[in-house]
Amino acid sequence: MPITLQALFAPSLPALQFAIKTLLGGGLALWLALRWGLEQPAWALMTAFIVAQPLSGMVLQKGLARLLGTLIGTLMSVLFMGLFAQTPWLFLLALALWLGLCTASSTLLRSAWSYSFVLAGYTVAIIALPAISHPLTVFDQAVARCTEISLGIICATASSALIWPMRVERQLADQARSAWHSGMQAARATLAGDALARQGLLEILGRIVAVDSQREHAWFEGPMGRQRARAISGLSQKLLMLLRIARSVRRQWKQLDADEARQLQPLMAPVQEALGGSDKQALQALRPRLLEASHDARLSAAQSFCLARLALLLDTALAASNALEAVQQGRAPLEQPATLTPHRDLSLALVFGARSALAFLTVASFWLATAWPAASGAMLLTCVVCSLFASRENGAQIGMSFMRGIFLAVPAAFLVGQILLPQWSGFALLAMAMGVPLFFGALGMAKPQTGATATSFCLHFIVLISPMNHMSFDVASFFNNAQAMVLGVGAAVLAFHLLILRNPAWHGRRLLAATLSDLVRLTRRNLRGAESWFGGRMADRLLQLARHYPELPEPARSRWDDGLLGLDIGDELLHLRLSLAVAQVPVSAAQREYFEQLQRVLEQGPAGPCQEALAQPSATLLAALEQQPPSDALKLAKGAVVQLHNSWRTWCRQQEDSHGAA
Repeated sequence: MPITLQALFAPSLPALQFAIKTLLGGGLALWLALRWGLEQPAWALMTAFIVAQPLSGMVLQKGLARLLGTLIGTLMSVLFMGLFAQTPWLFLLALALWLGLCTASSTLLRSAWSYSFVLAGYTVAIIALPAISHPLTVFDQAVARCTEISLGIICATASSALIWPMRVERQLADQARSAWHSGMQAARATLAGDALARQGLLEILGRIVAVDSQREHAWFEGPMGRQRARAISGLSQKLLMLLRIARSVRRQWKQLDADEARQLQPLMAPVQEALGGSDKQALQALRPRLLEASHDARLSAAQSFCLARLALLLDTALAASNALEAVQQGRAPLEQPATLTPHRDLSLALVFGARSALAFLTVASFWLATAWPAASGAMLLTCVVCSLFASRENGAQIGMSFMRGIFLAVPAAFLVGQILLPQWSGFALLAMAMGVPLFFGALGMAKPQTGATATSFCLHFIVLISPMNHMSFDVASFFNNAQAMVLGVGAAVLAFHLLILRNPAWHGRRLLAATLSDLVRLTRRNLRGAESWFGGRMADRLLQLARHYPELPEPARSRWDDGLLGLDIGDELLHLRLSLAVAQVPVSAAQREYFEQLQRVLEQGPAGPCQEALAQPSATLLAALEQQPPSDALKLAKGAVVQLHNSWRTWCRQQEDSHGAA
């Protein structure tokens, strides 16, 4: 069965519950708005559908973000109108700049609260554009829109929280266990030498990022939700550390010759088996065995380093298992872990902000040239679509889905608004006439594949009907508004197509530059929270590189390898600094010289002639570490120095092979 028909005529139970809750919340908001005689009750109904989310915490968080953005947008609309009421062209220019700024800010924030910037952008258009010909009424309109929007938020939130609540924190346990299991399997595959394919690595990174993103929603679901939100941060941190150390063990294993690897295989095989079976008891039993073996004087330095790292991997795997239990039990860790930090791309945010401003200025110029009354509606739609979708790389595709929703809404709204409602009166008949199409629209909203089109259908269906206490029915006005919708969304989609990053190689170079910048900062950054800071940003970058990977020509696909090698160097650097801190090695001249040289070579970037830039500082630091009292942490630090040098040489050779000696 096609996805659309399945969503509408064979929905799942959660989809039915979501549709009923959304319809009841919107119906309550509309009834109260009509009962209290608000100017445009349609905005209360639209808001209930805009903030509708399947999970209760998501609705509350989105509602609060929308409320905050609405208040900011309301203040800015009054300010803009007060400053530029006598110069419409200057007002439109200021509005375009504000829209671009809000779009860029929502792109940079990379958080659920970025929705506040989305609302702050188009709320100014909602309030100020209708008042541009009557500037003295802007304050009244600001109060009216703010009241209607707030009413929709409150009704949608109450409906979601009280009727069949589907809490985020209850689903976190299953999502966390899935991410933990993927992490353990990824660690086992790495140790086994089944070098994680690009898709396999992306799967575990994607799961970690996805489960971590639910924290903000769970925070709004009471004490248990907040406890699980804290525990999720700890689990994400431990899984990234597990992946990092597994890769470091594999790198160390590659330094062994055939005889050395054969000697250690009886110790490696049980670890792989325990990780593959996610057996916590087996991991605990193996740890003392590995530590004892690492102290064997007959082993080479490389073997000893490898076993020490393998023991550290077991510690991390056990810590990840404990973090999973904390999530499942709703128990926060004793020490609040740092949250994952996403990669923020200023140049990408500027591009997305520019296409919002360009789309709005295009429609505004059309309005100034033609004085078409319905063009204000087109400008409003352009603002809404740009605010919602301009910060997404697939904004053009979502915009086209929005356009399909308009084409579906026009005949449905004409049938209901121009044929049925003129013959019916009373709220009950209004609710029945609008409720049936909106119910099917809400069913479509519950399925991700049809969500954009269904949301567009619901919103434009409401706009075209515009329910009020005293309705007027005008076919000419109806089709004028429909044309304005198509024009406004079309301008936004055109801007999305014109202003897009079509050069993935340039995108990869910027991500490489950002990675090098983070590595430089990692040489001196406070170790507290450094794991989550670096791991979260690198996971984000690798996911972005993977999206562009198929579009790159074969020679340029080394950008993916650049990302992996940058991740490896950052992992070894973290490993070195943490080991030195645990071993309590005093800061010596050799250590200062090493980190200063490392910072210089990272600032210059990898290149063929720089392969041995770390050779002398590494040898000096290793000689200084030999003078310290022996310990497991010191052994790990020595191994990290060697591996950091090897990883740097590999990166430099890879750059030379890809781009030449120059």
